[in-house]
Amino acid sequence: MSKRKIPKINSVNYGLVWIGIAFVIGIVIPAIVKLLCGVYYMGFSIAGGIVLLGFVIVFCIEMHQDFGSVPYYEKYLKEDIPYDPQRQRAIIKCSICTGEQLAGFKSIEDGHFTEVMLIRGAEDLEKFKAIYGLDEVKKEY
Repeated sequence: MSKRKIPKINSVNYGLVWIGIAFVIGIVIPAIVKLLCGVYYMGFSIAGGIVLLGFVIVFCIEMHQDFGSVPYYEKYLKEDIPYDPQRQRAIIKCSICTGEQLAGFKSIEDGHFTEVMLIRGAEDLEKFKAIYGLDEVKKEY
């Protein structure tokens, strides 16, 4: 059974859509009506303002709820990318050229690497260990 994830309103792409809709309803449509008919219709500007206000309210509520909690993309990480210690090893794949570090799981059988998350520092490594209940993660270059 696959889980559908609905993007939160404060994510970059989804939030810009709300702001774009408010801009079109509140500014573009009234300007077009004014040019074509010579009459400014305040209702569109009010509707655009209401959409924008709704976005701001929901955005503030979500930011308040998320403050200090585990980010929503990390909550389901363990379920989305399972780890089987019998068949996989937890490793950090390090790039010699760029220094980039990727945490993930390497198959013992065929060596296939499954990327889980980017490691930018010690805090990210600790998160990775905590999510999957690991004590030690080896580095491979």
